Amino acid sequence: MNILIAVDSFKGSLSSKEISNVIEKSILDTLPNSKIKKIPIADGGEGTIESLIEGLNGKIIHKKVHGPLMEDVNGYYGILPESKTAIIEMAICSGLPLVPSKLRNPLSTTTYGVGELILDALDKGCNEFIVGIGGSATNDAGIGMCSALGFRFLDEFNNELSPIGENLIKVHHIDISEVDSRIKNTKFLIACDVDNPLFGKLGAAYTYGPQKGANPSQVKALDNGLKHFSRIVKNILNIDKANLPGAGAAGGLGYGFSVFLNGELKPGIDIVFEKINFNENLKDIDLIITGEGKIDFQSLMGKAISGVAKAAKAKNIPVIAIGGCVTNDAYKLYDYGITSIFSITNKPMSIEEAMDSENTKLAIYHTIKAIFKLK
Repeated sequence: MNILIAVDSFKGSLSSKEISNVIEKSILDTLPNSKIKKIPIADGGEGTIESLIEGLNGKIIHKKVHGPLMEDVNGYYGILPESKTAIIEMAICSGLPLVPSKLRNPLSTTTYGVGELILDALDKGCNEFIVGIGGSATNDAGIGMCSALGFRFLDEFNNELSPIGENLIKVHHIDISEVDSRIKNTKFLIACDVDNPLFGKLGAAYTYGPQKGANPSQVKALDNGLKHFSRIVKNILNIDKANLPGAGAAGGLGYGFSVFLNGELKPGIDIVFEKINFNENLKDIDLIITGEGKIDFQSLMGKAISGVAKAAKAKNIPVIAIGGCVTNDAYKLYDYGITSIFSITNKPMSIEEAMDSENTKLAIYHTIKAIFKLK
């Protein structure tokens, strides 16, 4: 039997590669003559760097940059040398977990570190970028990132503003005279799985501001700032993308990429699967094993498992999915290309127990063994 293992990471527990290795061992211990192919996958969020690096023989680059509060953080990104492509997860340097709970306030945070990672990759010869923008602590419409690349955002008196969410309302001028010239010849693919506009009740501030620490008055201030900033951009640059689907992603970073770097926003799973040529790896495959930490009906909405299901259904390949948590509505996935779904949880346990990596490895091993004992 030819089996493809294509699993996402179990966030906070095991990486895609670690899970794939456990599944492979369990299958071979049960059906020794099986032929296994492993492809780590991701949906543009956490684990995307690992997935593409593993799948395309890339390398990790470490770089100290500024975090969401302009503190020093140990950032990193991936490079695919053959295609001169850099893979960045914005959450690594501008993510919410980097901000202590008591300091969370998107009026005060910045995406400056994202721009620093881009600069470093440009210095290393990259001319194409894949950027995952989930999990941000920010609401600065990308002015932090752009400031690191040479854009200057000025108030009505031509004073340069600190690139944080609070100052969007103060921007009156945009100076592009010192922008890094390499940007114009660089392609940016932005992994974006939401369609929120920049501002308004469905925009960045109202939808995501509270989970980043903003109270109701701060949400309103942030929304006013985004609205004001988009008017300034329209007046100065003659660009109006406030209603672009995904403009409100990551506190307006989707908007910033699109407006200032001509970035293209696409579902993360589409970007990743195109890069790793996922469909080409399905030739002669008899069965696919996929999975993610939590499987529910939302798994269809641009998650890695949905990409696997769609590709497999087109080629009539059965798919077994495993997850640490499987909700009641997960079984609707049967209509979309998933053949069978299994939870690896075999007894009541605390979150800490469930997330323990050794417990997870053991649970995956025995779940897969039980499945293949049926053959």
